[in-house]
Parts: sequence; structure tokens; C-alpha cells
Amino acid sequence: MPDARVLERRLDRLQARAESLAAEHGRVRAEEAALSAFLDLAPRAARTLEDLATALFGELLDEIEANLTYAVREILGQDRTVTSLREVKNNRLQVTFQIHAGDRPENLEDILHGQGGSVCNILSVGLRLIALSQLDPARHRPFLVLDEQDCWLRPALVPRFMKCIAEIAKRLNLQVLVISHHPLDLFVNACDRVLTLVPDRLLGAGFARS
Repeated sequence: MPDARVLERRLDRLQARAESLAAEHGRVRAEEAALSAFLDLAPRAARTLEDLATALFGELLDEIEANLTYAVREILGQDRTVTSLREVKNNRLQVTFQIHAGDRPENLEDILHGQGGSVCNILSVGLRLIALSQLDPARHRPFLVLDEQDCWLRPALVPRFMKCIAEIAKRLNLQVLVISHHPLDLFVNACDRVLTLVPDRLLGAGFARS
């Protein structure tokens, strides 16, 4: 039969082990509770971040909508409104632009082919100008090349288009190079300089000032 003192020491070791396991169990339960609380909070935090992102860019998008709507109405001479659908996917704000007649959301037009492609021309240039206006002028040269961005515009609309570009470029202090196949007389009132590419049988091609 084991000695009483041996049994007492064994009991002391078991009690110490039990106390250690109880403390470890308490620590694990506390950590589990903290993680559960965090997991419960995560969806609400994600929704809050989405709301903050939407609110942060909301004012900027409202201004972009207003500017694009003004450009479309000024150039086309029609009652059209540009709006944007805003969604947060994978923690990123995604924006889809739409255009519709007047203030009625149900009268949607194809943004790529509306008005024979004129809408796409206008919005494309407008978004480029807006993007340039957001860049740091200390790191980026304020220069924009528009290569046949008036390709789908009717000739009668080109002077309005160019006037709008010239006004915005002046306000943003941008230099813009426009390449076009439209007749030169459509540009003379909105450009500082007009050059014509003249083919030559011997020299190939050269520029002639107009």
C-alpha cells in the first residue's frame, strides 16, 4: 500500500495540474468569446466601411453626374440626364454610368450606341478630363491627346463639342491635342492652332499650318 506522504504529493500535483487546466480553459473560453464578438462585428464593420466609401465618393460622383449631364445637354441640345449606379463589391466601389431621357430613370438609352455613338464620344472625353483633374500636377503633365474622339458626332455638333472641351481645358489648365477627320472650319473657333496633315508623293506626309 502506497505511503500516505506519496499520496499527498500526488494529490498536490493533481490539484496543481487541475488548477492549471482550469486557468487554461478560462483563457481559451475568453479568447473564444473575443473571437466570436469580432466575427459578429465583422459584417457590421464591412457594411459601415461600404457606407463610408459610398458617402466619401458620393459627393464626387454627384458632381461628375452634373458635369456630364451639362456636357451632353450643351453639345447634343437634348434633355438627357447622366446618372451612376454605385455598388461595393470585394471592398471596392464600382460605378456604372447610365443616360436617360429627361429625369425619367425608366427611359434608358444605350450608353455606347445612343445618338449614333455621340453619347459615348461625349462621356468618354468627359471622364478623361475628370480623371486628369484628379491627378497631382506635380507628378503628371497636364496634357491630353484625343484621337478621333468626335468620330460619331454629326459635323454640326463638332463646334459645340470643341467649345466645351476648350472651356474645360482652360479651366483645368490642360493642353489638349485633338486629332480628327472632320473639316477644319469646325475647329477654328475653339483651337489655338490647327495643323493639316498633307500627303506628298515624294516626301510622304507633312504638316501645313492653317
